[in-house]
Amino acid sequence: MPDIARRTAMSMALVFGVSLVTGFAPTAHAAEVKPLDPPQKVRMAYVPIMKFATAYVAADRGLFKKYGLDVDLEKVKSGTEAIAFLTQGSVDVGGIAIVTSLWNSWNRGLDIRIIAPGGLEPMKDSPTNLLVSAKATGVKSLSDLKGKKIGAAGGPGSGGEYLVAKALERAHLTIRDVNLVNVGNPDIPAALASGSVDAALAGPPFSEQAITSGAAKVLATDLTPGLMTVAFVGSGKFIKERPEVAKRFVLAMTEAARLMQGDGYLSKENVDAYLKYTASTEAAIKKAKPAVYDPNMDIPVKGLADVERVYRENGRTDYDKPIDLKKVVDNTFVNDAIAVLGKK
Repeated sequence: MPDIARRTAMSMALVFGVSLVTGFAPTAHAAEVKPLDPPQKVRMAYVPIMKFATAYVAADRGLFKKYGLDVDLEKVKSGTEAIAFLTQGSVDVGGIAIVTSLWNSWNRGLDIRIIAPGGLEPMKDSPTNLLVSAKATGVKSLSDLKGKKIGAAGGPGSGGEYLVAKALERAHLTIRDVNLVNVGNPDIPAALASGSVDAALAGPPFSEQAITSGAAKVLATDLTPGLMTVAFVGSGKFIKERPEVAKRFVLAMTEAARLMQGDGYLSKENVDAYLKYTASTEAAIKKAKPAVYDPNMDIPVKGLADVERVYRENGRTDYDKPIDLKKVVDNTFVNDAIAVLGKK
């Protein structure tokens, strides 16, 4: 089974509580972890989207406090802003998209590491789609996008570019075959309606707005099932100087992910947490297809390597050989969490 397909199947199994891995029998609370005393402060910068919802649930349902953590969640406008705070040492953890600038910075020795996954792309019926404008001429399939203008929040080098590139791969096209432009998420419905872009990458509520108004229709969906495009990253200082704090931070989020499985995802307590830390509405949350919140917090390294490959092959990186993912990922704290909670 191909790596991405296997990863997708494993994630599906995890969501529904079925193990595809032998030798990992549950060992709930195999090692008790005591809360830190006195409680330790942790500052986290995050972009307020649902893919970071494990942190919202851990904060609002007292899981961070359970382990002696006083976590301050600070909203930022972009992952770039969060990265700046991480490198300055003003925050300990960032919830960010895996974008080109990160790969270049890791190659140059940036001292931050992925310590836990954000929400993974849904296995099917993803709310993030590549839409084609009703005013686009001659675009009936992905192959017709050659030479066309495509909008994505962040434009070249963004997380959106990766998703557009994955759609184009289906038609044996690359980013070099289209004109990718930066269009902010709130501006995408209007851009599609006016025809200023031929197609655009959009997620809810903006995708729904464009489709409902008749300005666009879905051209491609389920672009990267089960893949991680956002992650929780820790500063090198946080990881090296306060490993016991980092251990409890990831442990609390792993417990939160387990409270978000199945019907628990839309429990009142969880929905209250989602609403507190995002600008979404209860109706939108209940309508949208949720991301996959892996109860084992597995960091999909092979999928991450594919993200790096696409950016590198698109010429967005300032290096030309595959990066050593040891510069990118630290599995220590996820492994610690599973040692305590057991596999689900």
